[in-house]
Amino acid sequence: MAVDYTVIVVYLAGMLAMGWWGMRRARSKSEFLVAGRRLGPAMYSGTMAAIVLGGASTIGGVGLGYQYGLSGAWMVFTIGLGLLALSLFFSARIARLKVYTVSEMLDLRYGGRAGVISGLVMWAYTLMLAVTSTIAYATIFDVLFDMNRTVAIILGGSIVVAYSTLGGMWSITLTDMVQFVVKTIGVLLLLLPIAVVKAGGFSEMRAKLPTEYFDPLGIGGETIFTYVLIYTFGMLIGQDIWQRVFTAGSDRTAKWGGTVAGTYCLVYALAGAVIGTAAKVLYPNLANADDAFATIVKDELPVGVRGLVLAAALAAVMSTSSGALIACATVANNDIWSRLRGRPAEGDHDEVRGNRLFILVMGVAVICTAIALNNVVEALTVAYNLLVGGLLVPILGGLLWKRGTAQGALASVVVGGLAVIGLMAGYGILANEPVYYGLLASLVVYVAVSLATPATDTAVLEAWRERLAGRGEVLEAVPAPR
Repeated sequence: MAVDYTVIVVYLAGMLAMGWWGMRRARSKSEFLVAGRRLGPAMYSGTMAAIVLGGASTIGGVGLGYQYGLSGAWMVFTIGLGLLALSLFFSARIARLKVYTVSEMLDLRYGGRAGVISGLVMWAYTLMLAVTSTIAYATIFDVLFDMNRTVAIILGGSIVVAYSTLGGMWSITLTDMVQFVVKTIGVLLLLLPIAVVKAGGFSEMRAKLPTEYFDPLGIGGETIFTYVLIYTFGMLIGQDIWQRVFTAGSDRTAKWGGTVAGTYCLVYALAGAVIGTAAKVLYPNLANADDAFATIVKDELPVGVRGLVLAAALAAVMSTSSGALIACATVANNDIWSRLRGRPAEGDHDEVRGNRLFILVMGVAVICTAIALNNVVEALTVAYNLLVGGLLVPILGGLLWKRGTAQGALASVVVGGLAVIGLMAGYGILANEPVYYGLLASLVVYVAVSLATPATDTAVLEAWRERLAGRGEVLEAVPAPR
């Protein structure tokens, strides 16, 4: 394993080096939080694909393939569909707003009243996303070094916190590009063909497995619908995704660069399912489907290649973890702390220092929560249910329906969020009903309250349209609460 260890250590050292390099570029709030809003198509596509394809998409995607066959691709496939929809229909307008958070967008659209409540929901989502990604380090380092779970989480989490704190979005963008290349080589170009060959090819896989393993809808229609509702719509409104859209250098980059990234996700989804299906042929009796990735890597790949593929898994986890971490810190600072203090934004230098401090604090909180948390699936389900149930309607409503009002948006966030929490308590956290009924309640309340209250002030709507067109005034300060 010495060669594999060397590959991993070199990779981790490179991540830290890029964090140090990024620190030299992050001299302003814009540079630190959104990479100066000037990424080109290639870098934008790579970093967008890197953040949406994390440990759940890689390790979890292979596990779903092991459990359900080719239809196990649907979870990651719906992520790709969401990214395609965001890129083609919304990303150009989002990028032109020149804001830093989703809550700032809501403030612009509804007149400055969405702030802290929407920020709290988004903060909970990004925190849990970072936590669940951080926990995945334990699986990878266990395969590599037979490492204690807590030590693995601290080691992997500390590296991500270090390079994210040093250089902000510039460091994360640079590391994501490396992670994108490593994932492409490790998973698509190496693990996929090797797994299929080791399993005897597709003909042998078909002969040894039940026919439902090759049914594209074998995972079940209700499951696919739930994936669309949670992941496809979640891609449209998540702070971690929007913050990457804000980095685009132009409307064209946001639209077509994101489209390339979404298409890449579709390919990655199918690759994970095929690898999992091959693992089912090779290891038909694994106790846990999520062990399929680590098992096939550990037992079937040659020295050196094994280290690169494990580095690819580590890259997948780190890219999502770092993206969620900076999103969590940005929301905590801009949407919650600054608004509660009611204080205007600081000078440029202090803004960088303040945001760097928030990343460090949130990073420590993420590591501690990851160590204490046991059920990752439940935590992530809670996060996505709150995100979709509480924020989908007011965000898309603000973008698509001019009659939506601030009162309708706030009622929608509160009712949708509370409905999801109450229904999860009744039906169970992993049930499908909470997000179904919570989203429906949010929509009904949004429409009813908006129609029952005075229309949004024409001056606010005019300023909103100007910003959507890229002509409005761009303010660095977060608006004070009203």
